[in-house]
Amino acid sequence: MAPRVLISDALSPAAVALFGDRGVDVDFRPELGKDRDALAAAIGDYDGLAIRSATKVTSKLLGLTTRLKVVGRAGIGVDNVDVAAATTRGVIVMNTPFGNSITTAEHTIALMLALARQIPAADASTRAGGWEKNRFLGVELTGKCLGVVGCGTIGSIVCDRAIGLRMRVIAFDPFLSPERAVALGIEKVELDALLARADIITLHTPLTAQTRDILSAQNLVKTKPGVRIINCARGGLINEQALLAGLDSGHVAGAALDVFTAEPPEGNPLTTHPNVVCTPHLGASTLEAQENVALQIAEQMSDFLLRGAISNAINVPSISAEEAPKLRPFIALAGNLGSFAGQLAESSIERIAITYQGELAALNTKALTAALIAGLLRPMLTEVNVVSAPGVARARGIVIDEILGGADADYDSLITLEVRGGCGTRVLAGTVFQGGRPRLVALDAIKVDAPFGPQMVYVANQDRPGFVGGFASLLGDAGINIATFALGRDSAGGNSVALAEVDGIVPDAVLKRVLALRHVTQVKVLRF
Repeated sequence: MAPRVLISDALSPAAVALFGDRGVDVDFRPELGKDRDALAAAIGDYDGLAIRSATKVTSKLLGLTTRLKVVGRAGIGVDNVDVAAATTRGVIVMNTPFGNSITTAEHTIALMLALARQIPAADASTRAGGWEKNRFLGVELTGKCLGVVGCGTIGSIVCDRAIGLRMRVIAFDPFLSPERAVALGIEKVELDALLARADIITLHTPLTAQTRDILSAQNLVKTKPGVRIINCARGGLINEQALLAGLDSGHVAGAALDVFTAEPPEGNPLTTHPNVVCTPHLGASTLEAQENVALQIAEQMSDFLLRGAISNAINVPSISAEEAPKLRPFIALAGNLGSFAGQLAESSIERIAITYQGELAALNTKALTAALIAGLLRPMLTEVNVVSAPGVARARGIVIDEILGGADADYDSLITLEVRGGCGTRVLAGTVFQGGRPRLVALDAIKVDAPFGPQMVYVANQDRPGFVGGFASLLGDAGINIATFALGRDSAGGNSVALAEVDGIVPDAVLKRVLALRHVTQVKVLRF
């Protein structure tokens, strides 16, 4: 059955065609983006939801479906998606961070030129019959200092274009390395230095708890008199009341705004201020950008739904289309190893160490770790999933160590899981055999060779004669068939384990009889 995708916003027809060409059933219903009730009624029928900015993906909407696997935002910002709720429910959230980068950067430069030369006001005056050459005295950009707040993809392009205009460029970005700054030909500075030195400030950062009101009243006071401010990123980065006060006092010479805290900005006094240039969130609005982001999100969602590849995800590690087929059996192995350890855990888990060896160590192990943690926590927290598991583990104080080891003497690839908690330490190891079959190959220093079945009986015992016969007889007398059976021991007469894949349910009464066998120390039913 082909996966189904709903497009609930206006998206390029090319994206609709691409979904169909890839073998995805797609319904193009852009009217649903503004009709929450209709969207709520429809959402349960789809595996994917492709949106732009009109559709609001709320926690309530996500709670109406168990089928939805991915939300794809054709654009950078995901302010209209409750990412935390999506993560909790195991829904992947993707965006397209590069499709409109050039377009947004160019719009920034256009607004900077318009602001410097008062082009909108001069145009309106001339159209009204005026010829006010002296009124619209502008400033040159050559030699001016441009302060760029946020030097990611878009900010870097703005830097490049500004250098082409012979501007001096300084940037504040905690994640900008000194080497990257040198490569861009700019100077990396702290925020206070940028505020004090920049003739023009432009914002290119996402809206987070740390960046909200980054141009606050306190920070605007630190800027140069006559500063000009541009925002093509996100409303909320500037305190609009403080900006208005700065404009009225003349400390801020002008502002160019493509985004506002509330959109559309009805009644916002900034939109009528004579020293403000406004555009209606046009940063990504070019034919090229609209086509690019639409095709990109259609390709990303199709690759995920059909092949398991994950690109540009906000809340889960990415997996390339080339990696997906190689990783798929190891993701299953990692999940099973985690589940095995989680089902055997009898107290709190404090720390886990995951070692990847052999060919596997060169692959994308982040996805494997997420699957393993999900398997580990699911016996205790049934609602946890691959997307939410790492965050849930951190919130519970579980320390996670990921180790990339060298080659293993016995296996091409090996995953070893060490779990520490109140009951001590347990170590499991597994690999994938030819044909993509995950196997458990070691348990607490005991070598075994056991496939993972839907239902298994785990038995720990002392290695003594008669156990196998007694155990098999108890299951046989209860009418329980053994599908596979694996044994292992650390030494003759020492510690031993048995793993039996069984058909049907094993009653508690049978488990009690197995535990009563001589030299048996633990019995547990495991489900995978």
